[in-house]
Amino acid sequence: MPPATTAHAVTPDHLSRIFAGAVVCITVAFLFNFALTFVAGWPGVPALFSHLGLLGPDTPANPLDGSAAARGWIQLLLYVGPIAGVVVWVGRGRGRTLEADAAVWSALAAWIVRVGFWSVFLVGLADAIISFLRVEEFLPALVGKELTTKLGLSRFRGQYIHVPLIGAACVISLIARSLSVIWLALLIVLAEFLIVITRFIFSYEQAFMGDLVRFWYASLFLLASAYSLVEEGHVRVDLFYTRFGPIGKAWTNALGSMLLGIPLCWVILSMGLWSKGSSLASPLLSFEISQSGFGLYVKYLMAGCLIVFAASMAAQFASYFLQSVAVIRGERAPDKPSDSPAGVGAV
Repeated sequence: MPPATTAHAVTPDHLSRIFAGAVVCITVAFLFNFALTFVAGWPGVPALFSHLGLLGPDTPANPLDGSAAARGWIQLLLYVGPIAGVVVWVGRGRGRTLEADAAVWSALAAWIVRVGFWSVFLVGLADAIISFLRVEEFLPALVGKELTTKLGLSRFRGQYIHVPLIGAACVISLIARSLSVIWLALLIVLAEFLIVITRFIFSYEQAFMGDLVRFWYASLFLLASAYSLVEEGHVRVDLFYTRFGPIGKAWTNALGSMLLGIPLCWVILSMGLWSKGSSLASPLLSFEISQSGFGLYVKYLMAGCLIVFAASMAAQFASYFLQSVAVIRGERAPDKPSDSPAGVGAV
């Protein structure tokens, strides 16, 4: 009997591509399931497992009805389906390179970062205008007393002003790829300059002005992390890395991405979004604001920036992992920069 052909053998390249794709799929599925569970009221995968008796021998205290169980199965398929799709995609694309897949996940990370940039830009600008009009009591003449009162409620402003703007940011991010998070630095300087001018020349300052600077400043650090990763901008505190050769550095980056970077992102998301009372979920679901009633209503979006940070870094770590494996496998030159026009380097 002739030896088995290796045309369809599973290689380290295939396993690496499946691992990277699974990382991104699980991250995205977790975020979708968070929205379905705590915003749309779906039961969630843990509730489905409890209903099926998979979490212990005891009978579940609150079994799911037929429709709730069906929604739970859909949420489970949100994890299983995309991962299965990645396996099929990798199996059919055996001619694809590791760098090609790395470019896909890097482009996804770039899009997430652009969504974050346009969201904080549009929401910050719109909220500052509303806060200014509210402080100066111009809103009643413009929109009426009833809407003015509603705009003073964080939940109303979040649902009917912020959320549509975030949706618009998602669309803009697909079109405008040349303007992104690095421009936040300029916006911060302009906002701070405006504060200096109004305070020391016109003796005018309001709480929302400082809130806008802090909002954009915090967003800059969180949203630029994926960009800094691909540009080797993060500070390395090490004793050995700089002495490694190209292959040694690639192994360090691959293992660091797989064992440290990606798990850190998942810890942030799972610990922060596991329940309604979790550190990130609670401010998001309650549209939490600062104590200043006439400041910006964006404190809850700081938690959203942490989610964007973790999601974009997970996708970029997956890309970084594949790039490192490509160096180890001899597919990519060690000093070759990322040349994907849609990659994070484009943000």
